[in-house]
Amino acid sequence: MNIYLAVKALHVISSVLLVGTGFGSAFYMYFANRTQSIPVISSVTRLVVRADWWFTTPAAVFQPVSGVWLAHMAGWPWSTPWLAGSLSLYVLAGACWLPVVWLQLQLTNMAETAFRDGSSTLPQKYWQYAKLWEWLGYPAFIAMVAVYFLMVLKPA
Repeated sequence: MNIYLAVKALHVISSVLLVGTGFGSAFYMYFANRTQSIPVISSVTRLVVRADWWFTTPAAVFQPVSGVWLAHMAGWPWSTPWLAGSLSLYVLAGACWLPVVWLQLQLTNMAETAFRDGSSTLPQKYWQYAKLWEWLGYPAFIAMVAVYFLMVLKPA
């Protein structure tokens, strides 16, 4: 078996896990928040955090490692525009994702506390953090979609 093709296949699969889990988590959390149901929000935020640890984090680590290795093996210089653009966009997405991880933990804690205490509302801070969480997701998702296009098209 060709090691380059095996790593490339794993790179593609991990990119699907990374973007797919991120989009799926955002979808469910966005709509769970719209219900304003504390039991629903508590359950969904907990699962979103779990999905990030199980799927997004390993893929986020594997992506740059495998990508750098693949670029090196293929002989592409770092100055190649599509490669430099992809790396820059990946860093942008990561810069948005890291605070999102912290926000998700805070949101989960607030929702679980409200659920456990039998509260009928979430604290105002929850909704402020949820809004920031949502707004950080937009540039991260757009950046990752752009990375897909750059990786596939490899424009000059």
